Amino acid sequence: MTFVVTENCIKCKYTDCVEVCPVDCFHEGPNFLTIDPEECIDCTLCEPECPAEAIYPEDDLPEGQEHFIELNAELSLLWPVITETSTPPDDAVEWDGKPDKLPLLER
Repeated sequence: MTFVVTENCIKCKYTDCVEVCPVDCFHEGPNFLTIDPEECIDCTLCEPECPAEAIYPEDDLPEGQEHFIELNAELSLLWPVITETSTPPDDAVEWDGKPDKLPLLER
């Protein structure tokens, strides 16, 4: 099993989860993070660190978020690994919890 970054990360992109990851499985895009399912060891450390509550075990994804399993796998192959926290976007708090952000995902 792997953990999956879901829609609420889009435009929030908090990186608190990155620093606790023992295997560096997070990848960073312009406005979203992904978890490489091949690298994730299911340690559970990242999930409670996410202020936006956007990380879930793949077997426990909220309804309608299942397609993020494939999206994380696809984009983690394209984006660079991130291993250190960075400052979230200035408007991250405004985007946290807003629905239907998938069209805003920048690749």
